[in-house]
Amino acid sequence: MELETAIDLVRNATHMALLVGAPVLIVSMIVGLLISVLQAVTQIQEQTLNLVPKIVLMTLTMLIVLPWAIQRLMEYSTALFLEIPSTF
Repeated sequence: MELETAIDLVRNATHMALLVGAPVLIVSMIVGLLISVLQAVTQIQEQTLNLVPKIVLMTLTMLIVLPWAIQRLMEYSTALFLEIPSTF
């Protein structure tokens, strides 16, 4: 296997991981920011207040995005397996 091929495989795998994980991470960041602003405005400094809404919304986001993510991963895996004969 050539170096360029290995670099492309790692780049594509990293891109796919970021693409599939991005919706959940974005929701987590937005919810955390909103709750932090709410805590600053109301001066409630309870640490567990941030955790429960994040877990609930991240779980809902994963359930909503799951069919799309599985489809993307199946397409990536199929393309990867089809390229195996040409890499060696």
